[in-house]
Amino acid sequence: MEPKHVLEVVDMGIDTHQEPVVYLREDCDICRAEGFTASSRLTLSANGRTLIATLNVVDNHVLAVGRVGLSKVAMQQLHVKTGGRVLAQHTPVLTSLSLVRKKIYGHSLSGDEITQIITDITAHRYSDIAIASFLSACAGNRLDVDEITALTKAMVACGKRLEWPGQKRIFDKHCIGGLPGNRTTPIVVSIVSAAGLIIPKTSSRAITSPAGTADTMETLTNVNLKLAEIQRVVSETGACLAWGGGVNLSPADDLLIRIERALDLDGEGQLIASVLSKKIAAGSTHTVIDIPVGATAKIRTQEEAGRLASLFSEVGTACGLVTRCVITDGSRPVGYGIGPVEEARDILSVLQNLSEAPQDLRQRSLMLSAHLLDMALGNGLQNCLQQAQQLLENGEAWKQFQRIVRAQGWSKVLPTAHYQHDEPADRSGVVTAIDNRRLARLAKLAGAPFHPAAGLRLAVNVGSEVQAGQPLFTLLSESKGQRDYAMEFYHDNGPIFTIDETS
Repeated sequence: MEPKHVLEVVDMGIDTHQEPVVYLREDCDICRAEGFTASSRLTLSANGRTLIATLNVVDNHVLAVGRVGLSKVAMQQLHVKTGGRVLAQHTPVLTSLSLVRKKIYGHSLSGDEITQIITDITAHRYSDIAIASFLSACAGNRLDVDEITALTKAMVACGKRLEWPGQKRIFDKHCIGGLPGNRTTPIVVSIVSAAGLIIPKTSSRAITSPAGTADTMETLTNVNLKLAEIQRVVSETGACLAWGGGVNLSPADDLLIRIERALDLDGEGQLIASVLSKKIAAGSTHTVIDIPVGATAKIRTQEEAGRLASLFSEVGTACGLVTRCVITDGSRPVGYGIGPVEEARDILSVLQNLSEAPQDLRQRSLMLSAHLLDMALGNGLQNCLQQAQQLLENGEAWKQFQRIVRAQGWSKVLPTAHYQHDEPADRSGVVTAIDNRRLARLAKLAGAPFHPAAGLRLAVNVGSEVQAGQPLFTLLSESKGQRDYAMEFYHDNGPIFTIDETS
């Protein structure tokens, strides 16, 4: 006779993102015997696997007696199917949660203590609330350089690492974000890999922005590559443009990013650890970090940018990664498109040298490519800039991009949003400022990045002369509700575009 705590599995078909959830009847014998209530943490075991899940209590008619419901991620983690059996029992006390409380009260954590926390998070032992507590305790510059270094190393240690036998130098590039439309990475990767650099680029999806590089590239090709596929693509082309979350590189980072997105939080220490852990896990030895600075960018002052650059370099050195930070203009959005599909349109136009291509995106991509080439060749920035420009203008970068896309699986046709709304200027004059943060928020409310075709397309930028009634931008959405919601935000939250009347 089976113990009471062994229950028959029911797939509830509920997507709880990456937090495992277990569902039990309100009169379940286990709940009565063990004192389990809603939001309790249970340990589930099946097929030699163990998982900690959050309990949701359901009405009796939802589940039959002797059955337990599991969310999608719980089913996946335990490798069970409907009709399988799981053992449910109390969860041991997590000692690392006391370390989170230690940080909440303002104390520093040792490397071993941070490793304990990240190990438990990676093993799905933390609830979303506990992860949020850890992130909040670390935000606001509350991590010192030793803690950031320890966090970076712990995040690398908890996942897989790519290796590149026979290659002494592996390159990478990353922008810290906060600047709508700044989708330089696919262009940079195409240019520098056409020059012979090895750059296996694994990118994150959007955290607080309307699109990440992985979101944008997914509109053009397959980004969900396994480790062996990444290695094959890089072997064939010298580069890739893949999603890092699909290959278990720094998996703790993906769990943290999910909560950061919900909190709209991107703390300094977590930002550095997130970026560098992914680079190290991808096998990179040299990386360029783009740090845009502007009044409405993520980093607002030159002093703040200098401090962040210093931390990046110090932590990178401690982890064996050569890091060059480039502080760039973040006073205005880049390109015309904001959102996955619209940013992809800009990328393609730059790589194809089309006359309508956004020149600011082109120039930023060339400048960052020059920094990478200079790290590799030491020929000086000006010479490397000329080399990058030649590779773009002679079509080699475009050919290389096409090789990468084909090697990753397929090419896609960019979709068009179902609803488009042109928003006119209410006065004539010159655009003197654009609020990057609220512009990004507007694109997200329209549905980006979850609806790839959603977002907006700029008709003007800082310095543009406009006439009253001339479109400022086109809002793109997949539903009328998203369109109306976004435009309500636009009209009720002060001007995103500052237009000064000409004398």
